[in-house]
Amino acid sequence: MVIQPNMSSKAIVEVWENTIEILNTYNVPISEKTLEVLVQQDILPTLLMELNTNVGSSSVTCIEGG
Repeated sequence: MVIQPNMSSKAIVEVWENTIEILNTYNVPISEKTLEVLVQQDILPTLLMELNTNVGSSSVTCIEGG
């Protein structure tokens, strides 16, 4: 699974506990709101790349819709 902007920071941390450090680095609160709401659009791609690198997910390791 790839971490996507429509996921909440709370759900991300529940699945991948080690992502909390990255979210804290970017001052992202742990909440039910999605990343696309919590994070500035110019920072979001970098954050997503860092989160997915940390958890070992990429579009190569995942299939669309699954």
